[in-house]
Amino acid sequence: MKNPLKEKLRRGEAVIGTFVEIGHPDVTEWLSHLGFDWLLLDAEHAPTGFETLQQMMQAMNGTGCVPIVRPEWNEPVVIKRVLDLGAYGVLIPWVNSKEEAENAVRFCRYPPEGVRGFGPRRAGMFDPEYYQTANEELLIAVQIETEEALKNLDEILSVPGIDACYIGPWDLSVSLGFGVPPNWNEPRYLAAFDRVLEAAKRHGKPAGMFTTIDNIEWALEKGFKFNTVDDDDMFLIRGAQISLAKARSAAQG
Repeated sequence: MKNPLKEKLRRGEAVIGTFVEIGHPDVTEWLSHLGFDWLLLDAEHAPTGFETLQQMMQAMNGTGCVPIVRPEWNEPVVIKRVLDLGAYGVLIPWVNSKEEAENAVRFCRYPPEGVRGFGPRRAGMFDPEYYQTANEELLIAVQIETEEALKNLDEILSVPGIDACYIGPWDLSVSLGFGVPPNWNEPRYLAAFDRVLEAAKRHGKPAGMFTTIDNIEWALEKGFKFNTVDDDDMFLIRGAQISLAKARSAAQG
C-alpha cells in the first residue's frame, strides 16, 4: 500500500479535499477527476452504508484522489470494516482524550501495534503487500471539536500513529458556547484555532479544518494544511442557484 495523501502531508504540502455526503458513486467519480487530493466520505452524519461506501471508493479507482472515511464513531468494528472496504485512512470524530486517540490507532492497526482483525478483502485484493504496509501507510486523523479536546490537545497529538488533526468548526463553536453558525469575529473562538495550530506545530503534525469557499484562503494563510472545502451538497445547491438565477433573469428580460 502506498498513500499519496500521507506522503504529501509528510512533505509539508497543503492538501485540498471536500466532503461527500451524497451516497452515490457518480458523485465520487465526478469529484475525484477534478483534481482534489482527497475526498472525505462521511458516514457520521450522512446516511451512507458500507455497501455504498465501497461503490463510492471503487468509482475513484485510477484517479490519484485518495478516499478517506469519517466513520460514525471511534469503534473497532466500524473502523475495521471501513478500512477493509479500501479506505486509505479515517477521520475519527469526537476525540477528546489521549486514551481515545490511542484507541483510534489501535483500532486501525494490525497486531502487535493494534487490534485490527485480518480480512482486508477489497483493500488487499490487488495488493500483496497490504498487510506489511497498512500500519504505516494508513492515515489516522482525529477531529478536534470540543472544549475538552482543546484542553487535551498536547496529550492527543503526542500519541504515536496520530498523523493529523482536523477542526470541526460548528461543533467546536457549540461546545464553546457560541452556537451556530460560528461567529468568526469572536476572539475567544478564533483563539481556539491558534491553539490547535500551535499544538500541531509542537508535535510536528499537520492541522486542518472544514472550510468553505469564503474562508479557505484564511485557513491556508493561517497554516492549516489538511483542509476540505465545501461539500457536494453545497456544490449542487450553489450551481443550481447560479443557473436558475441566470435563467430567471433571461426569462424576465
